[in-house]
Amino acid sequence: MRIGQATIKDIAKALNVSASTVSRALKDYPGISQETKKKVKELAEKLNYRPNAVALSLRKSKTFTIGVIIPEVVHFFFSTVISGIEEVAFANGYNVILCQTNENLEREISSVETIISNQIDGLLISFSKETTDFSHFKKLLDHQFPIVFFDRVPDLQDTVNVTVDDYSGAYEAVKHLIDQNYKKIMHLAGPKNLLISAKRKEGYTHALKEAGIAIDENLIRECRIGTQQETYEICLDYFKDETTRPDAVFAANDVAAAGAMKAVQELGLKVPEDVGIVGFSDWQFSAMMNPPLSTVSQPGFEIGERSMQLLIDMINSNKEEAFVPKTEILETALIIRGSSSRIKK
Repeated sequence: MRIGQATIKDIAKALNVSASTVSRALKDYPGISQETKKKVKELAEKLNYRPNAVALSLRKSKTFTIGVIIPEVVHFFFSTVISGIEEVAFANGYNVILCQTNENLEREISSVETIISNQIDGLLISFSKETTDFSHFKKLLDHQFPIVFFDRVPDLQDTVNVTVDDYSGAYEAVKHLIDQNYKKIMHLAGPKNLLISAKRKEGYTHALKEAGIAIDENLIRECRIGTQQETYEICLDYFKDETTRPDAVFAANDVAAAGAMKAVQELGLKVPEDVGIVGFSDWQFSAMMNPPLSTVSQPGFEIGERSMQLLIDMINSNKEEAFVPKTEILETALIIRGSSSRIKK
């Protein structure tokens, strides 16, 4: 036999004892002599015997493994969420299988099928920008499979979700720009099908209406791709015309804000003197931009912690208790930096 592939039957055959004797000896059951236990354990160590994880999971009805599906691993926000997930998972004896979709629906469906085939106990997911049909999740939910959605809340009934107060975060960001005496504020919005995009747009429009500023739909641009190049090109076009030029930008994410800053600076405009800019998410690069980017911070680590804890609760609870629909909303925080501070106090 090869080292590392020994089974209980192999050990039993080598020692001329029954498989049940080996199993009980490895678990220190009473009724097995110390001499037999010693021989079994020594040979098991020599052969690098490891319990069959699949067999154990079938006996216990648990694999102590959960799946996590996210749009992008390199995304700073999602990387902090993963850290929070793994912290709680490790503390509770769970392993994590991670898949990324690259914001692609086809890959998302494939990832769900792959992870489920690995006999996981539950699933944490932030679905892709392309996802408008949630039937691949509904099939699992209909069978009461434990799922917690984080950041992006699906258009489904009776789900468990963890997200942030996108509305309030956007409202505070735009109110700050208004307080800095910006009057014509452009919104670089996220994909329309995402609830987080809708909430950030609502916060933006509420702050303008509260200040008596008319909503100009021409100043609201959907950024479906979500790249810096996309918003760079949009803003380069918008800010060329001095007669219709906005004096501020609220972006649905920091990457979009970075594209806006690149465009206005390339046109010779100064930030924040001529144009104020605020992003959303507080990526690591935000503080290193010139000037540093004002942004709305999301508690990514806490989202991961809470999502994982809710999933564990679902896994450990009985069916009636486990699937009570809920959405937990965590608070954001506005971080004011140089890109939007033009009034000295």
